[in-house]
Amino acid sequence: MSRPDESLVMVEGPWTHRSVHAGGTRFHVVEAGTGPLVLLLHGFPQFWWSWRNQLVSLPAAGYRAVAVDLRGYGASDKPPRGYDLHTLAADAAGLIRALGETGAIVVGHDWGGLLAWTMAVTDPKAVLRLVPVSAPHPRRLRTTLFTEPFGQFKAARYALGFQTPLLPEWRLTANSGAKVGRLLDQWSGPGWPEEDVSRTYRDAFRIRNVSHCALEYHRWFGRSQLRPDGWRYARTMRTQINVPTLQLHGALDGHILPRTAQGSGRYVAAPYRWRLIEGVGHFPHEERPAEFDAELVAWLSDPEPDR
Repeated sequence: MSRPDESLVMVEGPWTHRSVHAGGTRFHVVEAGTGPLVLLLHGFPQFWWSWRNQLVSLPAAGYRAVAVDLRGYGASDKPPRGYDLHTLAADAAGLIRALGETGAIVVGHDWGGLLAWTMAVTDPKAVLRLVPVSAPHPRRLRTTLFTEPFGQFKAARYALGFQTPLLPEWRLTANSGAKVGRLLDQWSGPGWPEEDVSRTYRDAFRIRNVSHCALEYHRWFGRSQLRPDGWRYARTMRTQINVPTLQLHGALDGHILPRTAQGSGRYVAAPYRWRLIEGVGHFPHEERPAEFDAELVAWLSDPEPDR
């Protein structure tokens, strides 16, 4: 069976597709609306389209929403290296500047959330407000993986299989991406995803080199825990975050456990708000978009988010 090509991710809608260069890398971005910039960063195993609902709701609320295919995904460049969180955060900060702004509201889901947390430390002027979704602070995630063998480590044990070469890529793309579909089913709450949604993500993951690049994120994070670059990253992330932060999480998330994410507030010195969305799993912005958007827009419009 032939592989899909990058045209698959050029989904039509009330938005505009274009390419933006940042730091020598070409990124595919999708944008809609005018107003303050909201940068939307997707997670694994997805692409920009995971924010299709917010690309409608945020412009309606007066924001310029820009969703990006992260390095290695969708129609963005797929270089052989650069899948550490330092580089990924620099990508996103460079994108903000390439989009003509000095700072943005940054909303990140899953891996996009981990790099959003990182941006708030390594390039704090680029982050005006921070919204991690289904994403604990990286130090909190690191701690629970080491200290909760029957908790977060067990929930994330699938990633151990990603550390080997070649075979994980084959497993994720075999049978029309069936493994990707199973991960979406396992990590979500009841009733999601619909078959057409699952098929879109399965097909997008079969674009040439996407599976390898996506797994490089996991490989860096896993292997770096025992290497100097990982230790340096962990030390850097001790820095307190000084921008208003809204952390959103699904109550039924069995992939990143709610109790893992909830301890992240200790790393935020600015106003911090935690919201648990009932009845949803790892993908709250897709499983319950109306409820998710209501929380997000209300917080963004609140001039005193610490109340």
